[in-house]
Amino acid sequence: MSMFDVLTRVDAICKKYDRYDADKHRNDAADPFSRLYADIDAVIDEAMEKSERAARETNRAAKVTLNAGVWRTKARLMEDVVKLQKLSVKKDEGLDFISEGLDTLKNLAEDMSEELDRQVPLMDEIDRKVDKANSELRKTNVRLKETVNQFRSTRNFTVDIILICVILGIGAYLYNVLSQ
Repeated sequence: MSMFDVLTRVDAICKKYDRYDADKHRNDAADPFSRLYADIDAVIDEAMEKSERAARETNRAAKVTLNAGVWRTKARLMEDVVKLQKLSVKKDEGLDFISEGLDTLKNLAEDMSEELDRQVPLMDEIDRKVDKANSELRKTNVRLKETVNQFRSTRNFTVDIILICVILGIGAYLYNVLSQ
């Protein structure tokens, strides 16, 4: 598996499980955990505001009414916390699955790194051998070129001698024909 494949898989996993980031999806209506979390957060803020108003209230009846509202909100929140815990468990299971996948990818990356460390000397040796082979090939090409040039000059020399003989023969024939 190449490094590109590993990076592609990591990117796909991160995109797939990006929906579990509570901060990014705080107001996301599609995710039940985020939706419930946002609702509970809003209710807690409202209850805190009521509690602060109750602390500042001077009228005892109004103070009791505000505190009763806070207690009812607290009871409702306790029910929602159970739901939130169940969703959190599901989310944790998903995150555990992601963690296992990332551990596998980490192990793959470490194995690839070790394999690359083992192959670097082999690749260096191959590179040296290729350089040596190129050098020998160049030397052989030079010698071959010299041999071809020598062969051509020997052949040209032979052709030159044959042509001189032919010209001398024609000259001798013409001398004999013209001398008669």
